[in-house]
Amino acid sequence: RILKTPPLLRCSRATRACVRAHAMAASAEATTTPRRAAFERDGFLLLRGFASREECAGMKQRMQDLIAQWDPEKTLAPVFATDEKEQLKHQASSDYFLDSADRIHFFLEAGATGEDGKLKKDLPKASALNKVGHGLHVVDETFKAYSHSDKVTSLVADLGWRDPVLPQSMYIFKQPKIGGEVTSHQDSCFLHTTPRPTCLGLWLSLDHATLENGCLWARPGSHLEPIRRLFVRNPEHFEKRDEKSPKMVFEGCGTDVKANEWEGKMPIGWEPPTSEGLYERGFKPVECEPGDLVVIHGQVDHLSLPNTSPKHRETYQLHLIEGPGEGVTWSPRNWLQYPDKKEFPSLRNGLEERKRKASEISS
Repeated sequence: RILKTPPLLRCSRATRACVRAHAMAASAEATTTPRRAAFERDGFLLLRGFASREECAGMKQRMQDLIAQWDPEKTLAPVFATDEKEQLKHQASSDYFLDSADRIHFFLEAGATGEDGKLKKDLPKASALNKVGHGLHVVDETFKAYSHSDKVTSLVADLGWRDPVLPQSMYIFKQPKIGGEVTSHQDSCFLHTTPRPTCLGLWLSLDHATLENGCLWARPGSHLEPIRRLFVRNPEHFEKRDEKSPKMVFEGCGTDVKANEWEGKMPIGWEPPTSEGLYERGFKPVECEPGDLVVIHGQVDHLSLPNTSPKHRETYQLHLIEGPGEGVTWSPRNWLQYPDKKEFPSLRNGLEERKRKASEISS
């Protein structure tokens, strides 16, 4: 279901002008490093060896520990999908999804549940998971340590974020042989801020991610295009109390861009092994080794293909935004809302410590 966007949330010319003005001001006052220049040119950045192999192995082991502790008999863990029809069917109707904001919840691959909505008895739970989210960085010490590490803080500062906070984290499995595709999307569609979009994704590869097992594809320069649509809480359900209405809906932003043709879908001709349709539309594969990080601007058009290989392709993904210290507001209509108006974890202390150390060195 797609609704018109209310005037206050519409991706207007004024909003785009605000974004451009802020970008110009930030660039003028900051020393542009090579990685920031590449990020601002392409909208994404591949950083080799960002995390050690030991860190990656530690996160993978910790996830296995969490899975071992999870009892699928006690939860109706929904399927997680990125196809628009299935997305509205599963995420848009799930309290378990909405309640995962600051917790650790488990989401299954399509076909992994029985008629009772629970994991099929004959499936090993570790092989049936699509993702775990969305509060690993909030409640688990292993993932929290990486999420608040000096290297993450330094990178974010280098790229120009001044009051970064962390709304969301996800562990994505892309299971061997059954891991589905992730359709074309912009992260700011799901994690929206005003008066300007500020979402930044940090996509850490824990395994080899290749053309064979479903690596990321991104379209360079697409971060300069406007947001195409928003995934928001449905006013029919939350305000008018219509229980039959879906909890979440997509709202079009009224933007006239070529990418609307494949938004929420796979572009024509995406199929491997040639994937000619992706190359024709400007997408490029981003192959990674364990420990490599892909930094993703919130408006970059990106996707990934199915994993039909016998190889694992697991990732740990963080999403951050600018916080209130920069005059930025988290949209109250986003799906992700912490309970009791709890604040998102902040990286500000790490930034201030970084500045203090730099000042000591210079003096």
